[in-house]
Amino acid sequence: MQRPSIIRTWNRKEADEEAMGAAHAPIWRRMIDVSIHEDLRASTLLDYGCNQGGFLRMLYDRHPFKAAVGIDIARESVDRAELLKGHRPIDYRVGESAAALGRTFDFAFSHEVLYLLPDLAAHATDMKAALKPGGTYVAAMGCHKDSAVWPRWRKVIAETSSIPLYDHSLDAVAKAFSDAGFHVGVRPLDLDAFMPVTVGSEYFPKVVDQLRYYSQEKVLFRFVRAP
Repeated sequence: MQRPSIIRTWNRKEADEEAMGAAHAPIWRRMIDVSIHEDLRASTLLDYGCNQGGFLRMLYDRHPFKAAVGIDIARESVDRAELLKGHRPIDYRVGESAAALGRTFDFAFSHEVLYLLPDLAAHATDMKAALKPGGTYVAAMGCHKDSAVWPRWRKVIAETSSIPLYDHSLDAVAKAFSDAGFHVGVRPLDLDAFMPVTVGSEYFPKVVDQLRYYSQEKVLFRFVRAP
């Protein structure tokens, strides 16, 4: 089953789609804390798979940047992102190719997008074309087959996802980007925050599952395009 080019929303349940941003906020803050160490006021940024645009709004409010583009294949999510961006210099667009934007960026980000892509090599090539020489792409990934929770999560997510899921390993991700000419680095997300514990959660039946996932299994890849 191929990934559709354009969808309405990521999640077939509207309430879950709206709740996604709040649930991801602590993760976005951690991504920003560990990956941004410079002044971004002269930088251009890309959010690949931006959903309703929350990541770039948070990033701009903490580290103002020159301009950014968020792209996503979910048209209603992009409409919502445009509505919520306010004064921020962000352009949200429907699309799946970063290179097709016709411009290059200093930084790119994605959060839990890689497991939704059928062809990692094609994505690496696409992102290389969208980054300036020396540009950096930071991608968060917890949905991978090296994770102990993935077999259970795959079934739960598939029930509500609007698109297919793929069983990529961390090694496969690293190889795709290395083969495309990136310098590849990785670290655990190692979330520096309290996460709410939901008794009886489908995702984390035990508290230890949640602790292990956020300290070890959810990772941040850093792909740096060679100068």
